Amino acid sequence: MPLSPRRLVMPKLPGLRALGPGSVSSLLKTALDVAYAVLILLTGLGVVLLITVAFIPMDQLALNVTDDAGGAQIPLPRSHALFGVGAFIGYFAGFALILRNLRRVFRTLTLGDPFQPENVTRLRQIGWILATVTGGVWVGQMLISRLGRGIMDEPSPFNLVTPAFSVLVVFVLAEVFREGARLRRESELTI
Repeated sequence: MPLSPRRLVMPKLPGLRALGPGSVSSLLKTALDVAYAVLILLTGLGVVLLITVAFIPMDQLALNVTDDAGGAQIPLPRSHALFGVGAFIGYFAGFALILRNLRRVFRTLTLGDPFQPENVTRLRQIGWILATVTGGVWVGQMLISRLGRGIMDEPSPFNLVTPAFSVLVVFVLAEVFREGARLRRESELTI
């Protein structure tokens, strides 16, 4: 006897809608707004720190590295400090750009009109930014592990599996939204 395919049914919670004003998407948009403001603040602080590090005397600064065998004090050259602060700025600015696009997608969800052609572009931008940030983090970890001699382990290519899967999911979602926008446009022309 063949088994009939089962559909996964999301439970309906009273008063919780997925789209429109007062929905879960509007709640998530508010959370994204707060996270976006925090990332913008962190990026701004990073820029102030970068300017400060570029002009302050660095003679007395050093990193204290400790392990089971003891500790060591490593001088912190200005170039390393600028690289670290620049990486901090790039990381948070990249995620601020992702959240900016996500906020705009969620604004259309809150309005109850998600299949807009602009959302396809926004999702693709999110995918490219996520890929760039992930690649940048991996390359930065590789540089630190090779140049820092024992500060951190060299990252494995397997560290990229989950982020690469996430990037692919975002690009697939962009295509789903593109198809939804196409179907909506066709239905509007039919009427």
